[in-house]
Amino acid sequence: MTALAIAGGILATPVPADSTGHGTQMAAADPAAHGAAAGHAAPGHGADGHDTPAPALAQGLCHGFGPQAPRDITMTRGSNGRIFNMAPPSSELNLCNIHTHTNAEHSGPGFSISAGTGEHGGFKCNETASLTEQELRDPAAGRGAFHGAKPGDTIEVHWVYSSCDVAPGKGLGSCMSETCQNPQLRVEAQVFLLVNDHTALDFKDFIYRGTQVNGLHQPRALPQNTGTPVLYGGSTTGPKYTQATCSPLQVTWSVRPSCAKLDINSLYEWAAHGNVFEEDHSHGVRQLVTAEELLSPIR
Repeated sequence: MTALAIAGGILATPVPADSTGHGTQMAAADPAAHGAAAGHAAPGHGADGHDTPAPALAQGLCHGFGPQAPRDITMTRGSNGRIFNMAPPSSELNLCNIHTHTNAEHSGPGFSISAGTGEHGGFKCNETASLTEQELRDPAAGRGAFHGAKPGDTIEVHWVYSSCDVAPGKGLGSCMSETCQNPQLRVEAQVFLLVNDHTALDFKDFIYRGTQVNGLHQPRALPQNTGTPVLYGGSTTGPKYTQATCSPLQVTWSVRPSCAKLDINSLYEWAAHGNVFEEDHSHGVRQLVTAEELLSPIR
């Protein structure tokens, strides 16, 4: 099964995954999405029969796509007209994947410090500069089992859920099956500040260990006390997408607004002891989507 990017709503035949195993591009179900990546929107036809470029090209934005992600969750405006049904609560879906990004892909009240542009840009937790020497000491001296993250880093964790009858597994291809090609998917997101502190949150409290509730695969728990999640309709994330190269996929996002400290020792343990997702590193980020034409309104 080819890996599936974080996505929901309308899906079509996948193409081979990129080398990261994350952010796999899928063909769009509607023709407007085909050939519209990287700002190359399909041309229209004028009254004289000659091709005329789509208006979005002048803005350098992709054309014909649904709402995109990630975004600043404090900004509620959005004018993207594509509407899709939001996925049910995570308790009514099967957990299919857990993975992380360094830094936060979203911007929010608790993670608003810019980390720059590019694959390793994104946003940092507001408390980053106030960490103690002990909190910043790497207990693994750079050789931790979970790569691409160290004390002092911000990570955004994604718990991905599917309406398909699937079990958690490697890659986001686990979110669909041969008999379920058009699932609804939902991502629960939490931003953490990694510290060397056993009194901080333990990542193992939030992982999957074969737990089922009402016949549905679920993590041991989701983070609490980090604010009411912001719900919005968006898309696939990951560094291969930009405002000019949009994702054709649809996803229901649930993003908690506050950052929380997480003990990096527990993240190392999760990787060292093995996990059903075979995750051993943190992924890159997609830069913030800011164009209102590419955003859904947050109600």
